[in-house]
Amino acid sequence: MAFYFFIPTAISLYVAICFFVLFCVSYLINQKKLKKTVVFGILLCLTTISFGVLFTNMHNEKRQATHYLQLSTENSPITFRIKSVLKPSLYSEKYSVVVLKIGDQLAYGKALLNVSKNDSISRLDVDNIYTTKAVFTPVQKPLNPNQFDYRSYLEKQYIYKQLYTTASELFLVTTKKHTVYGYADAIRKHINSALNNYHFSEDELSIINALILGQRQDLSKDITTDYINAGAIHILAVSGLHVGLILLILTYILKPLHRFKRGKLISGLFIIIFLWCFAIIAGLSSSVTRAVTMFSIVAFAMHIKRPTNIYNTLAFSILVLVLFKPLIIFDVGFQLSYLAVIAIVSIQPMLVNLWEPKYYIPKKLWDVFTVTLAAQFGVLPISLFYFHQIPGLFFIANLVIIPFLGLILGLGILVITLASLELLPQFIADFYGGVIHLMNVLMAWISEQETFLIKGISFGILQVFSGYLIIVFLVAYFKNNKYQWLRLILFSVILFQCVLIYSEFESSNSNFTIFHKSRHTIIGIKENKTLVLASNLDSIHHFRSLESYVTEQRITIIKDDSLQPLYRYKNRYILVIDSLGIYEISKLKPEYIVLTNSPKINLDRLLETFQPKIIIADGSNYKSYVKRWKATCLKAQISFHSTYEKGAYIIE
Repeated sequence: MAFYFFIPTAISLYVAICFFVLFCVSYLINQKKLKKTVVFGILLCLTTISFGVLFTNMHNEKRQATHYLQLSTENSPITFRIKSVLKPSLYSEKYSVVVLKIGDQLAYGKALLNVSKNDSISRLDVDNIYTTKAVFTPVQKPLNPNQFDYRSYLEKQYIYKQLYTTASELFLVTTKKHTVYGYADAIRKHINSALNNYHFSEDELSIINALILGQRQDLSKDITTDYINAGAIHILAVSGLHVGLILLILTYILKPLHRFKRGKLISGLFIIIFLWCFAIIAGLSSSVTRAVTMFSIVAFAMHIKRPTNIYNTLAFSILVLVLFKPLIIFDVGFQLSYLAVIAIVSIQPMLVNLWEPKYYIPKKLWDVFTVTLAAQFGVLPISLFYFHQIPGLFFIANLVIIPFLGLILGLGILVITLASLELLPQFIADFYGGVIHLMNVLMAWISEQETFLIKGISFGILQVFSGYLIIVFLVAYFKNNKYQWLRLILFSVILFQCVLIYSEFESSNSNFTIFHKSRHTIIGIKENKTLVLASNLDSIHHFRSLESYVTEQRITIIKDDSLQPLYRYKNRYILVIDSLGIYEISKLKPEYIVLTNSPKINLDRLLETFQPKIIIADGSNYKSYVKRWKATCLKAQISFHSTYEKGAYIIE
């Protein structure tokens, strides 16, 4: 509510206090009653919601008076501290930075830093402070329909602007470490420097960094794609699986301490401290923070001999995380990890009881398979919503790797420790590198089995909710075996079918779209589920935004066509003028004129001749031409649309 609707901080504070007082009064009245009243429940919910709104507003950095959005940044140098290293793009290294000063004025707020790769410099260190004369620019919104909204993603990280600069335009102020992120980055750099002495390949080093140190920015695109298609990308994201295995390893190693007085308490404290040190070194990502928070509570409960309820543990860890970082609920990894854990603890016990193998190895394989299958059930609807695919061989990848993941993690921690102390024997390094290489080869092989990879599944938010209703009611039915749950299952299935029909109806529309593509022209004509694409691209596969558009619009047939100088769409004419600048159609009055490939035309004469509704300039034009055309249209009071600024133009 606080993210999507503007609620003043003062009002949210007063409302939270009022509901809290009313709740306390209701609690005092109801505390001796075995059954609480409806009013008590309503006040509890309203108090919780009001505190959620309040905490979200308190964490909203751009509402602070010293936030750089509230200050004038014109002609003022910007001083900032490197907070974290992000995955680089094709042309630049990317960093999350914290603004410290605008000129001589103290400032605050996070921004995105892009440093050109043209300069041969090493990666900037976390906690380094720099000054630059670069200016803030807005993060570009998606320029084509159904494209990933990177700007919205960054806003949920409290990042609202970005800086483009080169290494020569950055002036180093200090390299002194200020935060735990800086010390953790220094530790990771020391570890990587030590590992470089043992002849690990780039792919092997990137896997070690992802698997143990929580740093995935160096993973190659091929490796990432292989693990995604194999349904094993969660192995490379330090999460509950890794932290749980580390907890088990530490519990086993520290078990001798239990013989001493207060040994269990000391063991538990040591485990919690180690887990949080591991989380800090891994960069305090959402997945590792969530996992360490949850398992810290589990470890504490284990070592004080108190019974734990896993659902309460999960709920409490969610509460702690959202109090410190409310917008973490929008984090995809956060959503997937919690849904997977909830599914495992609720569904896996039912699956494992379906068959009881007599022998040890089949039993362990069956346990791993049921855990994997339960987790897949839990994340299936939301995975389809975000990724639009089902890796059919996910159980093979997990059956092969998960039983050995504890060994891989344990050996990896040993390798890192010995390498940092310069005590690592080369044969152990070679063996571990071979294990990582074998794992990569296996994921690549599974990824190549495209027959089992179902792609391009359109799945909307309504389907997500109705899909989870089916799963929840199915689990409730198999646990309780009552007729009322069967009725709810049938109801949810009918609801899911209605949502599917609605989605099909909604996608069966038609439109004429001038897409944005730098240095190229792409025009799409959609009729129901057929898309006719006309472009000057060598291959339409070079248009990366096409896949998401085809999936979301439920398109089943794509036809290639050549660009035409004139289109007729729903009794409206669309004139396309290319670099030749020819447009001899005096008898027609086109409402839309599309300028492509920087034609050398007299736009004033063109406007006077046709009096069009709008002029559209796509991404194939020089920006200097677009700027001049925009001024001409403004003077003639005719609408102008540049796909550079406003994205694709759609005619319904």
